[in-house]
Amino acid sequence: MKYIKPYENLPELSQVALGCMRIADMTDGEMDTYLNTALECGINLFDHADIYGRGKCEEVFGKALARDKSLRDKMIIQTKCSIVPGKMYDFSKEHIISSVEGSLKRLGIEHIDILLLHRPDLLMEPEEVAEAFDVLEKSGKVGNFGVSNHSPMQIELLKKYVKQPLKINQMRLSIANATMISSGANVNLCNNDGINYDGYLRDYCRLNEITIQPWSPLQQGFIKSCFLNEEKFSDINKTLAELGEKYGLTPAGMAISWLLRLPEKTHPIVGTTKPDRVKAVAAAADVTISREDWYRIYREQGYPLP
Repeated sequence: MKYIKPYENLPELSQVALGCMRIADMTDGEMDTYLNTALECGINLFDHADIYGRGKCEEVFGKALARDKSLRDKMIIQTKCSIVPGKMYDFSKEHIISSVEGSLKRLGIEHIDILLLHRPDLLMEPEEVAEAFDVLEKSGKVGNFGVSNHSPMQIELLKKYVKQPLKINQMRLSIANATMISSGANVNLCNNDGINYDGYLRDYCRLNEITIQPWSPLQQGFIKSCFLNEEKFSDINKTLAELGEKYGLTPAGMAISWLLRLPEKTHPIVGTTKPDRVKAVAAAADVTISREDWYRIYREQGYPLP
């Protein structure tokens, strides 16, 4: 496992992280196997959100920590807040603080290592965010802060007011959804691949030393099914299987290694709950694919080089 260090006051983070969006219905035994498998593979970052399972995912995770109190010191726990399901996004001081307190209670821990603002609040008052961050930091409830699904200018606006470094931005990115990458190859061209949807986020994050955490790195699109083994993605799946034999990785591992080859050192959040797939994606962090093979995957997915 390879590691990165976005925050000075935290240990290094495993370059592959586990997303805990789908653990709500796991049994105690399944959870124990899931967590221990991840830790044995070198994964130490576990990503949550207060809305995952309407809080049940954090509860299930917290019960596992209670069963084995040695686990907490081996983990870096990240969670997100701001989404009020079906109603709104909320960056108010009161909501951020109450969300953190709820997550702490469900997880059964004393502090959250990293807190991300889940989705931009269209009514954001950055001064309130700054006040909430100060309260949470001074109380010891949150150690570090970042964002999710934010554009460069939204981050700049926050940075004007918050004192704490914003070192992570969690964004949708996969082989099947690589507009963040393809727009850089089609500058000044009148084609769909040249459309810039994110304000040159890759370049901005590199310039500002912000780590991009790709979410849904094995999915087709926004909350859609995995592209692995899907018929309409037969060409890319064939390529991933062929290259997987070369590098000793499964197709899932190859898909993650493709993201890890990006020079900005992305930090994929993988949502699998299957121990075998946990091992497969963790193995990707120990492989560096060639430039030629990276571009082969890029082209095979249908991104032309002008």
